[in-house]
Amino acid sequence: MRALHDWHHGGSPDGVVLMLHGGAETGLDEISARSGPYVRSRAMAAAIRRPLADHGVDLALLRFSIRGWNADIGEPSPLADARWALREVASRYGPVSVVLLGHSMGARTALHVADDPAVAGVVGLAPWFPKDDDVSPIIGKHLVAAHGSRDKITSARHSRALLERAGAAGAYTRFVDMGPLGHYMLRHPRAWDRAATEACLGVLHHS
Repeated sequence: MRALHDWHHGGSPDGVVLMLHGGAETGLDEISARSGPYVRSRAMAAAIRRPLADHGVDLALLRFSIRGWNADIGEPSPLADARWALREVASRYGPVSVVLLGHSMGARTALHVADDPAVAGVVGLAPWFPKDDDVSPIIGKHLVAAHGSRDKITSARHSRALLERAGAAGAYTRFVDMGPLGHYMLRHPRAWDRAATEACLGVLHHS
């Protein structure tokens, strides 16, 4: 079952970072609190919520209903959950700028729902960005991709290609080279935490 957990530091935030965890290309299995991708995102949330709060930014983490992207095969996808989470953020916080922080499949989901008026931009960590994916939702907004050269699950080359197309279409894009790091953010997690925090704050400060 989908769920949204948030960390509110008090007062009116200057922005909200909405985290979207990873998943798989296909799969209708339910995501539990012990699911690996969700656990990794919770660990990052614990590490970055204080640095974000120091800049007046709150943090929320969505747990998807199901494991797979599925949209390409006409099955239920995480897009509905992400849209729901954006409505929840609006209900809880009022009119506030949102940065979508997605890992892997979560980054692809973020890109597809970036047309929501509250979204200032998307930060993708080891993102699953097929090079020919639709970039129209991010036009006029910020798109950051942080990718390591040893990622064997998703492609840094495809991320760069999508950023190039998005930039040509009118998005503000930036690629963050994570060096010889892989996909799951288990090696040098502090580097990923730092990249995520800096990118999200950068998007909010430029929006």
